[in-house]
Amino acid sequence: MEGKEEDVRVGANKFPERQPIGTSAQSDKDYKEPPPAPLFEPGELSSWSFWRAGIAEFIATFLFLYITVLTVMGVKRAPNMCASVGIQGIAWAFGGMIFALVYCTAGISGGHINPAVTFGLFLARKLSLTRAVFYIVMQCLGAVCGAGVVKGFQPSPYQTLGGGANTVAPGYTKGSGLGAEIIGTFVLVYTVFSATDAKRSARDSHVPILAPLPIGFAVFLVHLATIPITGTGINPARSLGAAIIYNKDHAWDDHWIFWVGPFIGAALAALYHQLVIRAIPFKTRS
Repeated sequence: MEGKEEDVRVGANKFPERQPIGTSAQSDKDYKEPPPAPLFEPGELSSWSFWRAGIAEFIATFLFLYITVLTVMGVKRAPNMCASVGIQGIAWAFGGMIFALVYCTAGISGGHINPAVTFGLFLARKLSLTRAVFYIVMQCLGAVCGAGVVKGFQPSPYQTLGGGANTVAPGYTKGSGLGAEIIGTFVLVYTVFSATDAKRSARDSHVPILAPLPIGFAVFLVHLATIPITGTGINPARSLGAAIIYNKDHAWDDHWIFWVGPFIGAALAALYHQLVIRAIPFKTRS
């Protein structure tokens, strides 16, 4: 009998219990879903960190507009593309500045620097409505000031070279411009969600450090694709700041595209990440 029992035990060891692999192996032991941010959080208004975050968004967007608008003007001033950094240089300026500024401000405000990013994160309940509105206001003010300083330094070239204002290029319809802004912003905001996903951060310690890199690279790639169509907005504050300071009729004719498109793209990215990638509404809670 003892020999038979030993054989049974040995046989059982030959076929160990199958271990789950892939996503089925993931458990909640090392990660807990953070609670959604409240819609209104009155206590924020009395917190210095709240105001400090808004100031960080203002300064970051100010610097973003200053560097990028100067780059755009430098390309337009050149007699031909070969005599300047060209479209690739403009794309690098936008993507590089986002990379640097997100790295600098992520620990203070989250490094949004874009009302569309703020809107998408608000829809995902990553921040309160109070903070979202404050961020968007500060981003727009920073953008206006950044473009204003460029015009202050070079008033005549600023007006003659277009001031970095976004318009739908000749040969493209408003629908084409709107579609380009929607898809471009979707790429950006989807990258933001993926790069800053708290679940990935819990398992991969390098994710928070690397987050600014894919975000900046996404901005670079979107600019390469859509500069010929709309000059690439994907950031309503950037478009608003340049339009206000440039203030020509044709800069306002299609301006709605650079708000509606990015906000739609951000909303779609937020829904896709929350409903499909993370499937948060479908998770069972014990």
